[in-house]
Amino acid sequence: MQASQARAASSAERVPRKPRRVDRVTAWSKAVVSGRVIAGPHVRAAAARHLADLKTGPDRGLVWNLDASLHAIAFFEEVLHLNGGAYEGNAFHLLGWQSFIVGSLYGWRRANDHSRRFRVAYVETGKGSGKSPLAAGIGLHGLTADGESRAEIYAAATKRDQAMILFRDAVAMYEQSPELFNRLTSSGIGEKTWNLAYLATGSFFRPIAAEQGQSGPRPHVALVDELHEHPTNHVIEMLRAGFKSRRQPLLFAITNSGHDLTSPCGQYHDYAIKVCSGAARDDAFFGFVCSLDDGEDPFETEACWPKANPSLQEANLPGVEYLRQQVLEARGLPSKQALVRRLNFCQWTQAESPWLSPQVWMPAARDYTAEQLHGRRAYAGLDLSSTTDLTALVLVVEPVESAEPWRILTWVWMPDADLAQREKDDKVPYTAWVRDGHLLTTPGRAISKLLVLQRLVRLAEQFDIVACAYDRWRIQDLRTLADDAGIQLPPLVEYGQGYKDMSPAVDAFEERILAETLVHDRHPVLTWAAANAVIVPDDAGNRKLSKAKSSGRIDPVVAAVMAIGQVARAEPRSESFWESASADASSTTEAAPA
Repeated sequence: MQASQARAASSAERVPRKPRRVDRVTAWSKAVVSGRVIAGPHVRAAAARHLADLKTGPDRGLVWNLDASLHAIAFFEEVLHLNGGAYEGNAFHLLGWQSFIVGSLYGWRRANDHSRRFRVAYVETGKGSGKSPLAAGIGLHGLTADGESRAEIYAAATKRDQAMILFRDAVAMYEQSPELFNRLTSSGIGEKTWNLAYLATGSFFRPIAAEQGQSGPRPHVALVDELHEHPTNHVIEMLRAGFKSRRQPLLFAITNSGHDLTSPCGQYHDYAIKVCSGAARDDAFFGFVCSLDDGEDPFETEACWPKANPSLQEANLPGVEYLRQQVLEARGLPSKQALVRRLNFCQWTQAESPWLSPQVWMPAARDYTAEQLHGRRAYAGLDLSSTTDLTALVLVVEPVESAEPWRILTWVWMPDADLAQREKDDKVPYTAWVRDGHLLTTPGRAISKLLVLQRLVRLAEQFDIVACAYDRWRIQDLRTLADDAGIQLPPLVEYGQGYKDMSPAVDAFEERILAETLVHDRHPVLTWAAANAVIVPDDAGNRKLSKAKSSGRIDPVVAAVMAIGQVARAEPRSESFWESASADASSTTEAAPA
């Protein structure tokens, strides 16, 4: 039994090699340094580091093993297969930058024991470049072809769901590869697969998350996905604590750019740059940091895009059109622009950004009055407050002709107590707005919910209000007042303020303002609030308005976004491909002869 296991293990490790012995790592490095391959400053530095180490590395006990480099590259290209879309089942042909990373990690060795030189690798590229399948492949290589007994391979993240994303890439590769499928044993089915085992060597590959409270892992290879999402070093520390039990462990971290240079990702980013440039000497650390050169703006020219996404210049990827669409949508929207710059173009940005620039907001201004729109269908958004905040009620009024836009109508309240002092503190002309009828006041230090209720009732008489979306804060006060007075309110719909509900509403508002299918009447309080509004993203690209981060009060904009969000919810949903295909199939089946 042991003999058969040993034979199986050795067969997995004997990956066929191409007869042609081309040093792809060195060739690509020379092409980068000479300018024949487009690359940013830190990747150029990484390439130059490799070439310099070929000359000076032996003096520091480092050797370049071309056979080991080619063996690792051959594993990817002759054993692994890609998954998803047009690439399903294709051999994993490494692009130049990918072969540089793989070949470097496995080709550089320590002269004293011939173990791998690099113990930590940090790879930062734009979204969609192919770093996740690269990481999955490195994990599978460590599992089957690295000569390690009882190897422990982990796809690690702060949360299990995130860890599963990278692990599922590895599972898909295992399912696509006859060589791996015949050698590995999986636990679980489909997306619920949780372990890949290489029984011949007693090795396994599985996801691991900090939230699970795991202790005692002894990684041979540890893969860390989306490092920019890690708030602390806990995951990395947990993994590296087990390195002492391994002869040549490897931590392989991949990430997009982040927004906090003091975070763990920011620290690795800075350190990688220093190591590649020679400002810091660490022969065990590998860095590959994509970035643009100073002064380059990806919104102005596409020529610099391959510096952030190195796959663009070597592969005919559909991602080019995706990037063009992202740039088109982000122009004039600082919040989305920041997200696109960070995720797609490796530009570190602030976590929060202003939302609507004057260049976007003011072209959507039109001349109209509430009286001109009486009798039309409308959707409302209501953002209640108690004391110093604004209370806002916004209607978005439905067009009656196809060429018409939706129109915003705005009512805003503030307590009249200490109005002059708040005007001074906020540096906002509240008094003038009150005089001109743009800002309504209620007596005392708190908003009178009764006055807001009365306005809502009058509007319901003047417009066909389909629904009123509300933030649940203090809404029960309004309901109680209405019940006590026997008042019938329009349908009230609670509208969550988190990413789940607000992100689609923010997207819908943006799209309509940019297309000028949603317009406003230059209401000064709404316009002021629009200039104050700040959007905060999560790491999945969802966005929401943040009152805490905004530069001033934004209540009218919040109400307007909720109203448009309710409009988007109510609009007919486009039938998906699968629904239409299913309907077609059903129709065909019914019409077919028995």
